[in-house]
Amino acid sequence: MSSKFQRPLNWLLQQFQLKPGKPAIASSLQTLISVLGPIGVGVLMGHPAASAIAVMGAWLVGLVNVDGAYHQKATAKIAAAISITAMLFLANLVHDTLWLSALTTFLVMFLAGFVGLFGQVASSISLITSIMFIVALARFATFPDLSTVLHQCALCLAGGIWSTVVSLGLWVVRPYSPVIQAVANCYGTLSQLVESAGERAANPGDRPEWTTRFLQAQDNFTQALTSARSVWSAVWTAQRAANLPGNQLLILIEDAPQIANSVVALVEHLSISSNHRLFQQLRREIQQAMKQLAAALQRMSDAVREADGKGFIANGKSSVHLEDFDRAIAALEHQRQALRTQLNSQTLAVQAEDYAELISFGKIVATLKLLAEQVHSDAEVIIALQRGDVGTIAKAGVTRPRLPALSSILGPLRDNLTFHSVLFRHALRLALVATIAEVLASILHIPRGYWITVTAVVALKPNYGGTSETTLQRVLGTVLGGIIGIAIVTLIHNPWVIGACLLLLMVTAVAVRPLSFSLFITLLTPAIILLLNVTSKGGWQIGVMRIADSLAGGLLALIGSYLLFPRWERQQLPAQLERTIRANLGYFQQVIAYYLNPNQDSSAGSIANLRRQAALENANAAAAAQRLFSEPRHVRGEVEPITTLILYIRRFFNSVITLAEHRRELSGEYQCPDFKQFADAIVQVLENLADALQQGQPPRSLPALDPYLEAIHDHIEQLHANRVSELAADLGTATPTLQAIRERTPISTELDRIAQEITSIHSAIVRLQE
Repeated sequence: MSSKFQRPLNWLLQQFQLKPGKPAIASSLQTLISVLGPIGVGVLMGHPAASAIAVMGAWLVGLVNVDGAYHQKATAKIAAAISITAMLFLANLVHDTLWLSALTTFLVMFLAGFVGLFGQVASSISLITSIMFIVALARFATFPDLSTVLHQCALCLAGGIWSTVVSLGLWVVRPYSPVIQAVANCYGTLSQLVESAGERAANPGDRPEWTTRFLQAQDNFTQALTSARSVWSAVWTAQRAANLPGNQLLILIEDAPQIANSVVALVEHLSISSNHRLFQQLRREIQQAMKQLAAALQRMSDAVREADGKGFIANGKSSVHLEDFDRAIAALEHQRQALRTQLNSQTLAVQAEDYAELISFGKIVATLKLLAEQVHSDAEVIIALQRGDVGTIAKAGVTRPRLPALSSILGPLRDNLTFHSVLFRHALRLALVATIAEVLASILHIPRGYWITVTAVVALKPNYGGTSETTLQRVLGTVLGGIIGIAIVTLIHNPWVIGACLLLLMVTAVAVRPLSFSLFITLLTPAIILLLNVTSKGGWQIGVMRIADSLAGGLLALIGSYLLFPRWERQQLPAQLERTIRANLGYFQQVIAYYLNPNQDSSAGSIANLRRQAALENANAAAAAQRLFSEPRHVRGEVEPITTLILYIRRFFNSVITLAEHRRELSGEYQCPDFKQFADAIVQVLENLADALQQGQPPRSLPALDPYLEAIHDHIEQLHANRVSELAADLGTATPTLQAIRERTPISTELDRIAQEITSIHSAIVRLQE
């Protein structure tokens, strides 16, 4: 295929690329049962057409996706069922008068857009509520008397409650399933993080592409860990106490970031050692050890996922096997000892040259051994969870996550009732676009014109980047799905085959929804076309109208997002970058404080909390940059400084993690010349950079860091020279000099990397401010 056609094809395939994860088979089966229930009742009672509203209610409530405890899901779905019923009733009250329906549409859409202030669940409920109001206003609001309206509302509420019961039917049987699945997902993303780290050992030269993949894997793990903590808190805070399975799951949650930190430190050591001459002699063993570590973590994830809420595995057998990982670690240690013996047999001049490399290799092996200990410890917890052991498990350093304090509803509302608020602008934009679409469809008498409004409402996001991405995915999916629907309606006339295609499309669409929104719309569109052909006449023309209306709705969403009160990401990004730099600065200061005073109280907890905050801000900055890249080119401006800045902030964060992980090997206070002066200089630079972003001014010139680093290098070189003299005098292996080398050489190397990263961060901000 010529390059002329290859590029558009690659772009098209990229829009349908699947996200990491598994199809939502359980959700698809629940949706099938939720939809078939009302249809079956309608057929048995001789009123199949009357079940349409109940099916609509069940379908919309099933779309509310809540990642949390069962009681959270139940609350959200019941609230959704009541909300869509209220919208059906309201649509019946206002549908007769155009100006009244337009005014009500404006108010409903404004409130729906503003509800996003209270989180993702509230946004999900507000979206399906908006869709119900739009559809009801066009299709269901035609009933002449109050009793008929109340009857239809009862059907809608019954459909929503039925969907809630179906989705929560396993609550009694598996009360801890949401936590178990969240923990399993956490260890699954941890396995992907290790797998990505292993690519660094396999392909040392593939740095730019690898860095992007590794940082994305870090973000995925951070999101999974945050979700696991939130779900655990929701389940056991409501019970006011955690039982044995709760304690076991909490241990796994709190151990996961320790494993992730060790992996990040390992990657830093690999980045340093991969350029050494002797690295090739250990590369295969290191690569194999990391491959087996990733496999072990994936088996642990699968073992947790298979465990049910009572605390045992279905087949009674444990699937956590670590023998291959242990053999890989043993092979690596054997190869390192062989390399050490080889170097000891060489001359002192050669020893002095390669000794620093050997110390670096020892750090890699020590980190992998530490990871092996952590994995074995967590494997024992998982096996105990599978067996349903009774008793208590003592685990030091485990603290329960706390739920955030309940904040006032009026406070956030009052703070965002201003034109400077992004959500206020979004709510106003959503209300205007939906009202314009509704009025145009009514005045122009467009058949099924509510499709235009629904498309615009679903596509509109608080930012232009999100709107353009959703619009593109929805329009592409609708066009392809419409063609599929037209083909099925034209070629197939057997009602049983059409019914089977309809159910298959609906089930498959829900299953792939977490993996690809484009594919979800592609499968959902022919399902809607078939459903309309089953319940009413229309033929293939329904598919054509669906495509045309989606195009019109998407275009309306793009125009509204671009023209109506836009708040471009370029204007908001400096504030996010400032928060990101200050969060990383706080983490760096706490780690340095531990080096200077290792006996300070509560240092480990403070470091963990600050690391968590820095990781979240790093992920927020990366997400903001992605939104910026989706904006029009003339608005977003030059993106290279922003890309560079975020990349080196992330690298700085990983270097600080490596220092934090190394602190456990210190025998006391870190006594290295100019260390405190170097750290103070870094703090001053980061504070100035954050102030520059806040004030919109160029930062001060970078201070000279080389004198501090040279003093530290001289100190390390003197230690290595002393160690070579000890080897010549055959003084043995365990000496204070050797201990000092093991403690201080990795620190010196990491400080070099931090200096380079700070220089790149400073340079990027200078270009950004220009």
